[in-house]
Formats: sequence, C-alpha cells, structure tokens
Amino acid sequence: MKLRSRLTLTMLVAATALGGLAGCKTRGELVVDESVGVTAVRSRCPAVGVPSPAGDVTLFGGAGQKTADNIDVVAVLTNVRSQCSETPEQITSSVSFEIQAKRSDTRGARQVTLPYFVSVLRGASTVVSKRVGQVTVSFADGQERASESGSGAAYVDAAEATLPEDIREKITRKRRAGDADAAIDPLSDPDVKAALARAEFEVLVGFQLNQDQLAYNATR
Repeated sequence: MKLRSRLTLTMLVAATALGGLAGCKTRGELVVDESVGVTAVRSRCPAVGVPSPAGDVTLFGGAGQKTADNIDVVAVLTNVRSQCSETPEQITSSVSFEIQAKRSDTRGARQVTLPYFVSVLRGASTVVSKRVGQVTVSFADGQERASESGSGAAYVDAAEATLPEDIREKITRKRRAGDADAAIDPLSDPDVKAALARAEFEVLVGFQLNQDQLAYNATR
C-alpha cells in the first residue's frame, strides 16, 4: 500500500495544475441471493481520501538542514469530508478539510501559507485533473498551534463513471444451480475487471509537496 501511495503521489506532484476520508461510495460490496447470483452495490460518487505521505508537511529553518532542531513548522491535513451531487452529465464532489499547524518559535504574530491539491484519479493510476489552492494559517504572538479550514471541488464525467449495460448485466445476472457459469465469479471476467477500473474514480486531497518535501516524507 505504501508503494502504491508513493507512486500515486509522485504522479500528482508531477501533474500540471489546472487552477487555483470520507466518501459516498461503497466499494466492491456484493450481496449473494438464493438464485446463485450477485448484486453489485456501487455508487458513481468517488471515494475521497488523503494519499500517504501527502497528509503532512514539514518546513525547516533558514539553514535548510533537515534535522529535528531545525524544524520550523509542522502541519497535518485532517478531518476530510465530502459531499457528492449528481446530474445526468456530471458528478461533483465538494471537499472540506482542516489544516492543523505547530511552530517551534512562538515569538511574534506570523502567517504561514501552505499549498494543497485536489485531484481526480481514474482506475487507481491515471490523473484526470488536478487543482492547486492555498490555505494561510495565522499564529498569534506566543501561540504555538493554529488551524485553518480549506475546501475544494472535483468533477467527474457521469458517463465515464457509469458501467456499460452489458457489463452490469454480466455482474448482476442471476445464475441458477446447474448453469455452466454458476460457480464462476463474474468479477473475475477480464472485460468486467477492465470496465470496473475505467469507471472507478477517486478524489485525493493533500499538501502540494515539492520534491525535497516528498523525499523527506517518504523516507521518515
């Protein structure tokens, strides 16, 4: 899982920005009925989550040395929530989250601006879109910890997130005892697997890390 997350995050860091763990999908849930058939329970709303290690960022002091005594600010992205709405043409995921930050030097009032991304991933491997924004966290004089809310939106083409009728029929067709394919899992069919992957979308939100920050998080 860590390897996949690192590969995913590498793709997201490299993707071109298009603009400035909660979810509503039940994934892979099957119900077997007395007719030896399966019913796939699936929503077109994408799952929403934070890819590791994009859930936190560490800023270092002016010397740039990546040591514990040179840590300036540490921030985590948490409390991710989403709301999904659908039209015949488009699926919209509205995402909200909180950034909690801690600084080492509490002298003076200070603002820290942290970039974040909201990206749509298709089939667990293809970056469809990416939007980059910023959240500014404000520390009062003497304050060690501060937090700020952020939000974003992701859009998915409804047709692309919908399984073709022939694939749905393969999955949900009732199979009775004695049928030639009664004991065959329809989800093992290569055509079904490929169609499910094409129709599967995820919304990922996290800190927009530079290469040094990505390397630091990946090796801790």
